[in-house]
Amino acid sequence: MENVLTQLPALLGVLVGTIGTMVATSVTERGRWRRSQTVRWDERRLDAYAEFTRAVKEIHLVSLGMLSRHRPGSRTPALDREDGMARLAEADVRHTLTWEAVLLLGDAATVRAASTWRRAVRNLEQAARSLPDSPDDLDAMVWQADEARDDFYQAARGSLGVRGGTVEQFRRPAEGRIPTARN
Repeated sequence: MENVLTQLPALLGVLVGTIGTMVATSVTERGRWRRSQTVRWDERRLDAYAEFTRAVKEIHLVSLGMLSRHRPGSRTPALDREDGMARLAEADVRHTLTWEAVLLLGDAATVRAASTWRRAVRNLEQAARSLPDSPDDLDAMVWQADEARDDFYQAARGSLGVRGGTVEQFRRPAEGRIPTARN
């Protein structure tokens, strides 16, 4: 019995060491798992944002092509109505599918910004679909879509933790700016 009592401190030391090792390993593995999940979801979020951007930008560009004859000084190549309508229909399907991924993976600020950009581009699309009747405020609609795009990019970058410079598109001189709520 005396032998056991003299070895008890050593046994307790081994037991405490084993438990400590198990706890430390568990905490380390849990942290590693969380980091890998964060990276995994960030990658999926980035893919969702990029696909959504491509789809909305396609609708934007096709709409601008259809509307280019009604915008003096437009650098967008003109697109005839029939071809434009077919391309808009295809792009709309892609847009609808990518929107679901943004809703699923995006944070609240990014989803709000994406929704605002969607509406602004949808206004351009509706104007293109309404041709030959062109809206009077076409330049303002284009400006709003550009502003909404910038806001979406800013929110998406924040959601992904991307740092860096501005995401604003090329801006016209201040005197050529169309007033927005932010100006």
